[in-house]
Amino acid sequence: MTAVLLTGMSGAGKSATLLELARRGIRVVDTDAGDWNEWVQAPDGPDWVWRLDRLNALLDEAGSASVVLAGCRSNQGALYPRLRAVVLLTAPLPVLLARVQHRENPYGRTADDRARIAEHVAWVEPLLRQSATLVLDTALLSVAQVADRVEELLREPGTDSG
Repeated sequence: MTAVLLTGMSGAGKSATLLELARRGIRVVDTDAGDWNEWVQAPDGPDWVWRLDRLNALLDEAGSASVVLAGCRSNQGALYPRLRAVVLLTAPLPVLLARVQHRENPYGRTADDRARIAEHVAWVEPLLRQSATLVLDTALLSVAQVADRVEELLREPGTDSG
């Protein structure tokens, strides 16, 4: 099984890249949708985290097929040993904020949402950058170019622990 995670802040291009990969016939899973998440009580308050049991089951049943996941959660590192690559999609904050204003997903349209995105760019994105296999600036690359890079990762020979 070859699995790749697309991660990054809101507006970085995760959903657009998933759509392009799906159009190319690659299995994709948007972990923002469906029952992939749950609220838990963390030491500093409630946290919206991945349902690791469900994501591990998804990876188990994928067999030898490739799958691209997309999302960003505080517990995503628990899946890293099962992934071929973790791809951080990034863009300058003004680009992210402009994108969230003009997409179907309503998150990012309020001043509070935009402030939260700016806060996450300041402290979450550097953490993601440290553990990323590849960092792609989606302000410099088209969605097709990003999808091409992800497809290359899926085809690369390597060892998978999944």
